[in-house]
Amino acid sequence: MVSQGPTSALLEKSTLISQGAEAAIYKASLALPPPSLATNEDTNHQDQSAVLIKYRFSKGYRHKTLDMTLTKTRVAGEARALIRCLRAGVNVPGVRMVDAAEGVLGIEWIEGKSVRRLLPGGAEEENEVLDEAQDVTEEEIDPLKDFGVSVDRMMTLIGTEIAKMHLVDIIHGDLTTSNMMLRPTTNSQPDLVLIDFGLSYQSALVEDKAVDLYVLERAFNSTHPDSEPMFQSVLDAYQAKMGKEWNAIKRRLDDVRLRGRKRSMVG
Repeated sequence: MVSQGPTSALLEKSTLISQGAEAAIYKASLALPPPSLATNEDTNHQDQSAVLIKYRFSKGYRHKTLDMTLTKTRVAGEARALIRCLRAGVNVPGVRMVDAAEGVLGIEWIEGKSVRRLLPGGAEEENEVLDEAQDVTEEEIDPLKDFGVSVDRMMTLIGTEIAKMHLVDIIHGDLTTSNMMLRPTTNSQPDLVLIDFGLSYQSALVEDKAVDLYVLERAFNSTHPDSEPMFQSVLDAYQAKMGKEWNAIKRRLDDVRLRGRKRSMVG
């Protein structure tokens, strides 16, 4: 647990949602978001006191000084990537608090559903706790119905948000449909929100942007059946937003795909 102080007190009052090898995720409540960091224009009238807390706990197998340095770097890096995206108009969670010394990042709580769960094939594999007694409803058959959006439209939203992110040279590092949320709004169309920037970094390299897209393509292929047309729609929207930068990224993406196929054949 973190040392005694405001951050420790906040964690003690928070609800643990999940815990992985690198971090524990909590849902907490703050009285008010810091105005200098809460830069999302569209709050969708949600409860702005609700926050998601990512706590990067210390790793006993690492040297204490190294562990502290890595934790600070990763927390600060994730916060900087989110703020850079927010300033560029990318739909990402707003930053609510940062305590890099304690390994804690607080971000906007996003109400919605993961894209993985909304697309064919994703709900069956996603590791979520479901009520076994729940009846099969029309929403489960067509989970996009409540959002009033088609699969094609959602692919367009995905491609557009990734392009907006790449245009400011932020590489996500773990683009999957699990790391995207569809959030209802007061408008006719929902927001597509990119989440989990724990592996993100800043780079203007065409190679890094192509690899980001390739990671998402592999995620589509491994999770969602008959995903090729869906991913092509993502690329079409990405191309439209990237403009003249697309040609170089497209050539490099083809190279990355070729390298990936060669590795698969070699095993």
